[in-house]
Amino acid sequence: METNLTPQQEQEAVNHIYEYAADLFINKDKNSYEVKMALVAKGMSEENAQIVVDRLEDEIEQARKRRANKDMLWGAVWCIGGTIVTLASRNVIAWGAILFGGIQFIRGVIASTK
Repeated sequence: METNLTPQQEQEAVNHIYEYAADLFINKDKNSYEVKMALVAKGMSEENAQIVVDRLEDEIEQARKRRANKDMLWGAVWCIGGTIVTLASRNVIAWGAILFGGIQFIRGVIASTK
């Protein structure tokens, strides 16, 4: 059966499939197999469903790594900045910035090792 979709309609259909699968992964906390089977139940071939799942897993992993790196960077900035202010002023203790930065940095390190 051949369909006559415009390129824009095809792209919208692909986007809809990826949004649906991403929602299952992220919001519904489904695993790869469950997402694949949900796509197959919607009429997609197993091969194409596996391609969608693999691509989404890669994108999600890359997003997690970017977030972890960002947490480490800003955590270090806050921690170092708080330490510098504390050492430079000698009477002002910027413990909040140091503590916040340290926690954020550690959170980033933990997330990057998962």
